[in-house]
Amino acid sequence: MPALIFDCDGVLADTERDGHLPAFNATFEEFGLPVRWSDQEYAEKVKVGGGKERMRTLLTPDFVAAAGLPTDQAALDEQVAAWHRRKTEIYTGIIRSGGIPPRPGVRRVAAQAHEGGWTLAVASTSAEASVRAVLELAMGPELAAHFGVFAGDVVQRKKPAPDIYDFAVHRLGLDPARVVVIEDSRNGMLSALGAGLTCAVTTSAYTQEEDFTGASLVVTSLGDPPPEETVTRVLSDPLGARPGEWVELADLAALLTAGGDTGSTASGPPAAGPPGSAPPGPDPRSH
Repeated sequence: MPALIFDCDGVLADTERDGHLPAFNATFEEFGLPVRWSDQEYAEKVKVGGGKERMRTLLTPDFVAAAGLPTDQAALDEQVAAWHRRKTEIYTGIIRSGGIPPRPGVRRVAAQAHEGGWTLAVASTSAEASVRAVLELAMGPELAAHFGVFAGDVVQRKKPAPDIYDFAVHRLGLDPARVVVIEDSRNGMLSALGAGLTCAVTTSAYTQEEDFTGASLVVTSLGDPPPEETVTRVLSDPLGARPGEWVELADLAALLTAGGDTGSTASGPPAAGPPGSAPPGPDPRSH
């Protein structure tokens, strides 16, 4: 049977602006750090893979001195790890409060896949506690229990490297030609394509302008029929899937047959980004 693998942040829920950003800033405040990221600043920070890696961008010599931080690298690493643990606690509290809604269509399509016998999984380099909180929010506890969860530091190299998807496919015993991944970022798409998987993209708050060349389908969301009635807008449909007002599981299944070995052929040299953009680096997109 085929498999459907979701990324977490930006796919299951649009968590960056209203979840991760306030959690980072609350952590900075608790630890007395002289920084608060604005929305505009954080829009750039999300391009740095990994929550701890984003925090480490602060660690210029001037910042370390101003914040009274240790200069010993091991001690500094321990400090960053402590910040990140607290940030994860704050973030999971935000998620469990119910203040961030699931993205349209994710539960509906996942339920269709489960009923159809598809394997379900989530693959993210966010902290596992964060991923499980978002998964239960988006899917509900009963459906979430049917998901394989691959998160945190289960792989050393993070997105856009293909390792997290390679790991999930291997652990679940999947045929890569029968896997559809849903991502929201270029780094995530490149990770999926690098693993030889078919990738559909639902753009999110900070990724709407990214280059998704190589994706089999790009839409604004999966959408939902009434009463929710969230209509999707197709941004790119190179395989001619032609979804309607909302994406159905059958539309995603059609990508596997319409694309043939599209995933594997697209996983060669990544498509160039917009003019002037930097090539994707090896950083994770964990939080």
